Amino acid sequence: MLLSVLLLALRSVRRNLLRSFLTILGIVIGVSAVITMVTLGNGATQAIEAQITSLGSNLLMLSPGQRMGGGGGGGGGSGPRGGVPQFSEADAAAIEAQIGGVAAVAPQSRASVTLVANGRNWASNATGSSNSWFDTGNWLLASGRRFEEEEQLAGSAVCIIGETVRRELFGGTPGQTGLGQALRVRQFSCEVVGILVAKGQGGMGDQDDLVLLPLHTLQRRVTGSRKVSNLLVAMEEGSDSGPLKASLRQLMRERRQLADSEDDNFNIFDTQQLADTLSSTMGVLTRLLGAVAAVSLLVGGIGIMNIMLVSVTERTREIGLRLAVGALEREVLLQFLIEAVVLSALGGLIGVLIATGASYGLARLMAVPYQFDPAINLLALLFSAGIGVLFGYFPARRAARMDPIEALRHE
Repeated sequence: MLLSVLLLALRSVRRNLLRSFLTILGIVIGVSAVITMVTLGNGATQAIEAQITSLGSNLLMLSPGQRMGGGGGGGGGSGPRGGVPQFSEADAAAIEAQIGGVAAVAPQSRASVTLVANGRNWASNATGSSNSWFDTGNWLLASGRRFEEEEQLAGSAVCIIGETVRRELFGGTPGQTGLGQALRVRQFSCEVVGILVAKGQGGMGDQDDLVLLPLHTLQRRVTGSRKVSNLLVAMEEGSDSGPLKASLRQLMRERRQLADSEDDNFNIFDTQQLADTLSSTMGVLTRLLGAVAAVSLLVGGIGIMNIMLVSVTERTREIGLRLAVGALEREVLLQFLIEAVVLSALGGLIGVLIATGASYGLARLMAVPYQFDPAINLLALLFSAGIGVLFGYFPARRAARMDPIEALRHE
């Protein structure tokens, strides 16, 4: 009986193809919108997590300046950094020696520079640091080597360049990778001893647009200052950032001779905490957008109920005839209920197919990872079928409870 009723429902849908398509249009739009929103939201979340991870896993960054939202006090205020003490290499050495759970510490200074090589100019960023910089930021070498100990101590004229710098200065010359070539940084020339593996875009722009120098080289030949702009602290795997940050804060307050009544004149930035916060925020936004898009599913359900009521009215004599020759009420109810479910499920299936193509295309356009989620696709399909049951029951019940005699008299 169930197969017979299903065939009857499919024939009824096929008899009015245009009307059936217009009926399920709301379901198609709703399902495709929900799946697309959730898929793109998940992809954006993954992209944000990847960008933050590229800064360094389990990374703490110390920078001068009063804490965000800090109140009044004698700790440097909220004005420019000019009056705030910078860090030093001794601070990095103290952290490495006195704080447990630290895997690597890298002092870092940066400056905007103009690079000249191979007859080309390129405005970039010069970063001065030690070999620990590679470990704190998860940087790898595509070719070449790291700095030697003597080069770091003496401030030798050697450098390591990012992929963007390599491409802009050496990429157009056949047979040249830049390795071993001379590169002028402002007024001095250095030898390229390494090429970094590309990381791509990050939260602060193109991560590959940089030239890495030994810290002493940058200090002596570029900035003219022995101060350090930032300290990068990589935690050991499994370390709890809470106690470690508290120890760092206490050590820095002691070294910067801050009284108990004074605010911190430095910030400790936890990349993992930021990643968790952004992921949580993106998850809430994704669910919100999915819920808004799901409203169109209800609109589509109302459309199905409306067209099924019209269908019951149009087929009153058919219903009366079936009841008169012995069809049971539940068989008539099942027939119209299956018609509604077939319509809504068909709309859901079309919506899934459209959403798959739209999600893939938009993900490429937005430069975020495409993540096919079977769970959300199946859930949307089942929900669309449930809409058919919910909004198709009333018309089906109305058809099943018709008086056969009155139905046969209907014109």
